[in-house]
This record gives sequence, structure tokens and C-alpha cells, in this order.
Amino acid sequence: MFALVDCNNFYASCERVFDPSLRNKPVVVLSNNDGCVIARSNEAKAMGISMGAPAFQLEKDFEAKGISVFSSNYSLYGDMSSRVMNILSQFTPDIEIYSIDESFLKFKGFELYDLERIGKEMVERVARQTGIPISVGLAPTKALAKIANKIAKKFADHTGSVYAIDSEEKKEKALRWTKIGDVWGIGRQHEKKLLDINVKNAWDFIQLPNEYTLKKMSVVGLRLKRDLSGEPTLDFEEVKNKKNIAVTRSFEKMYSEFDDLRERVATYAAKAATKLRKQDSNCTLLYVFLITNPFRTDLKQYRANMVVKLSNPSNSTMLLTKAALYGLKKIFKPGYQYKKAGVIILITPASEQQLSLFSAEDPRHPILMKTIDRLNQTENGKVKFAGMDLGRTWIMKQERLSNRYTSRIDEIIRIRCK
Repeated sequence: MFALVDCNNFYASCERVFDPSLRNKPVVVLSNNDGCVIARSNEAKAMGISMGAPAFQLEKDFEAKGISVFSSNYSLYGDMSSRVMNILSQFTPDIEIYSIDESFLKFKGFELYDLERIGKEMVERVARQTGIPISVGLAPTKALAKIANKIAKKFADHTGSVYAIDSEEKKEKALRWTKIGDVWGIGRQHEKKLLDINVKNAWDFIQLPNEYTLKKMSVVGLRLKRDLSGEPTLDFEEVKNKKNIAVTRSFEKMYSEFDDLRERVATYAAKAATKLRKQDSNCTLLYVFLITNPFRTDLKQYRANMVVKLSNPSNSTMLLTKAALYGLKKIFKPGYQYKKAGVIILITPASEQQLSLFSAEDPRHPILMKTIDRLNQTENGKVKFAGMDLGRTWIMKQERLSNRYTSRIDEIIRIRCK
């Protein structure tokens, strides 16, 4: 059996742990630079606050409806996630952390155990030790566990936040209840195509012939279909490297000068290169883009991007920065107020590196990069490249940031005793 454990409204729940007055009240968390809504409590959802909505457009609603608004506190959320995952790992050694607030657990050899009781113990222990509410879905496969988790969460008053698909009757009922667009792994394009042939839910989907599914959705779709049918097909994935790495940010204010944008893009390229080396990969193509503020209709609008091909695969910060700035120079136009820029790199494994006869990379780069990474790890990013402008400190807009209660001693929670 598999379990899918999901932290309910995770970001909002983290804020509530350290401020109990927020319980049962609407809470919203904003993206980097307080740009848009990325997390909502159930109460905020009920008030019509939509995901991705620009924060400045909702200021009046926030105030009128008494919605508590927070800047993203990733230090807090990451630490709380680690605490939750550590607790879950006490129930079985087989755990796959799927995201910051989700994980799959495999219960192999637990045939004689009451897994629903174990699920309820997970809910109780995580809540007691961290204050974070979770939902647990149990099923013979990962795809079914995802559906079981949705049922556990949606009908928490009846399920106690734990639901097991452990019979054919429960499986059919759950699959009929799940809309095709809500199936894990079904994207919008496949949803539209499936609806066109009257496949409205997960049950309809598993009735499709294997040949049709393979032809229209490739082997990935066929594996999903088998997993939903109750045939374990999607096993635990070993930690896989990303196929691309994106470093994009909205600026704390708009910039029109090339030098300001050059510093930002150089910094993004350096961050991407660091992540690239961490997973022992190389970059083959680099994508750089610029965007003005689409919500400032009173200003001229412009967006542009460019793909830069490296002469040979590399993870050198110097070469990636050079490529990114080359692309920036090509797409930059004066006279515009820019709000966002980004660098996205496409990846190949370092083991598959194929150098050209006239390779542009200095053979000393790998040793230098390794040394810089080691220094930055111990000195918190003290070593920078010239293009990153050593004399300038960029601070992300976080006007509503809560304390980092669990990771900073000077921001630890204070209790007033009378």
C-alpha cells in the first residue's frame, strides 16, 4: 500500500502555528516581492481570493474582508516541512518527498497492520509535534493514493483526514467521483482531448483501450491508466535531476537602465549555475527574458526573450553569465520600465559532456567553480562575480514577513507570562 500525505494549506498553516489568532480566519501568502497570491486558507478561498491574483489589485479586499496577508517566509516553511517529513519517516523507511508539503510513503510488508489506524496516528503525531494539519490517502498505487488523499481532505469531517481505497467498490466510487482534469498527471491539453471523447472522470479514463491510450498519450499515459486501475506501475522515483532550472524574479521596483538589468540577469545566471553544479549537470541552451509590468496599462508594454546556444555544454558561472548577458543585450530596448527578468537553462548530465574542438571553456573553470561553491556554502554567498555588482545589495520586497521562528534565535517566539 501507498500513502500520500499532504499538509493542508501548508503556508497558511505554518503562519497559524505561531499565531493561533489566525485559526479559522482568512490567510493569504504572497509570492516573491509580494507580487501575487500563491497560497490561501480555506476561508480565503471561500471569499473568492483567486490563486495568482496580483496583490495590489486586492488591497481593498484584504482590508475590507479582514484577510491576514503574509510575505513568503521560505526559511520558516522549509524548516517546518523538514520537521513534518522527519516525523513521517518514523512510520516507514520508504518515503519519497514529492514537494515541500507532500510525500509518498510505501508500506511494504505491512499486510497485517491496520493502515487506517496508522494514518490517524500520523495525523495526530504531526499535529501534536508541529501544529501542521495533514491529510492521508491510502491505496494500492500512487495514483489512487492521490485520489484517496483528495477524498480524505474534502470530507475531513467524515474521514478524520484519513481515507483508504482498499476495495474494488471504493475504487470505482472514487474514480467516478474524480473529474478527469483532477487526475494526477492529466494536463489541460489531455483533459480537453479526453472530454471531447466523453471521458469525464477517472473511471471513464481507465475504460479506454490500452492501444488508444498509448497512441494518444504515449507510454506515460498508459502507465497512469494502469496505476489508476489498481495495478502498481508508478513506483517510487529515485531523485532525478531537473530538466531545466529557472531563476526568475519580479523586481522590487521598475528599472529602465541596462546596467540595473545587467546586474540582475548576471545574478540570476550565477544562481542557476550554482544549482546546475549541485546536481552535476551542464547547460546546453540558455533562455533569457525581459518583461515590463503588464498591470501598468499607463506605461508602454514590451516583452522579449532569446535562446542562446552554448558552444559546448558547461556549468561554469562565467560562461553562463556571459551567454545570459549576450542575450540580454540583444533583447533590451531603452525607454521601457522593466518589472521582471529571468534566466532558464536547459540541462544535460555532466557525464554526457561532449567538448568541441575549439572549446570555449578554460579547463581550470571546474576547479574554480568547486572552490567558490565551497566558500559560498560556508560564508553565505560572500564570493561574487564582478557582473553581480559587489557594491549593491538587492533586497527582496517582503513588507509582510513574519518571523523565522524556528531557524533564527533572534526571531524565536516570545511568550508573555503574567
